[in-house]
Amino acid sequence: MRPFDYIGCESVEAACTALDTYPGDARILAGGTDLLLELRRPGVPMPGAIVDISRIHSLRGIALLHGMVRIGPLATHAEIARSVLLRRQAGFLAAAAGAIGSPQIRNRGTIGGNIMNAATCADTVPPLVALGARVTLRSRGGDRDTEIAGFFERPYKTLARENEILVSISFSPPPPTARTAFVKLGRRHALSIARLSVAVMIIQDQRGSITEARIVPGAALPVWKRATEAESMLLGERPSANLFTAVGRKVSDIMIGATGRRWSTEYKEPVLAVLVRRALEACCTQ
Repeated sequence: MRPFDYIGCESVEAACTALDTYPGDARILAGGTDLLLELRRPGVPMPGAIVDISRIHSLRGIALLHGMVRIGPLATHAEIARSVLLRRQAGFLAAAAGAIGSPQIRNRGTIGGNIMNAATCADTVPPLVALGARVTLRSRGGDRDTEIAGFFERPYKTLARENEILVSISFSPPPPTARTAFVKLGRRHALSIARLSVAVMIIQDQRGSITEARIVPGAALPVWKRATEAESMLLGERPSANLFTAVGRKVSDIMIGATGRRWSTEYKEPVLAVLVRRALEACCTQ
């Protein structure tokens, strides 16, 4: 194993300085649940430095500030899953965090790591995209803010620059009438990586008609995005089994249009449609 320098940071400024000291040759360590496994794989090049940000207090916390929900990137999945604020304001994000890995992984892994690793199976990203969340990145040159839906270039690749650190995730709380659901399918009931998932938000008027819909499939597309064509099918309609089935099929069509047909499509096509239907049903029965 190639030796590397370990740099423990107590502030964001110190971490940014460390990244500038090793341009393009440093990796950030937060919870370590992804990075440490990656570095143990044969053939993976070792970085010149590991920049440990896990002790930076300002990167922690979950709070409602100035009308926005703010999540520090070092918030663990366990903290997100049990947060009273998030369970009230964005229940599907709390549910997604609670579905990750094992208790040990949830107690160490962070939402920032889930975002920055950019694996297509990342559970917290579909709810964040549905929420219209924004991420704030910091370098020695200042802060940069961008919508999370446009933050991913391809699997395992974000648009973060090599000298930037994720410092905040934020979103406007959905209205009280919003209902959300997160549904995930893995190989088993625990310690599972998502084969497919879907995050859904529905808002209905007093007559029960759907006035807003957001559907974000996970592990289905090269990068996360809302299934806007499927969402439009719901607007102005009242919930029904036939409608939800048709919307599920539409989301599968969107997946196939983006990825083409391959060996896994025969399995994923009907399964994604069912997951969408179940998530919509869950929203409308709350």
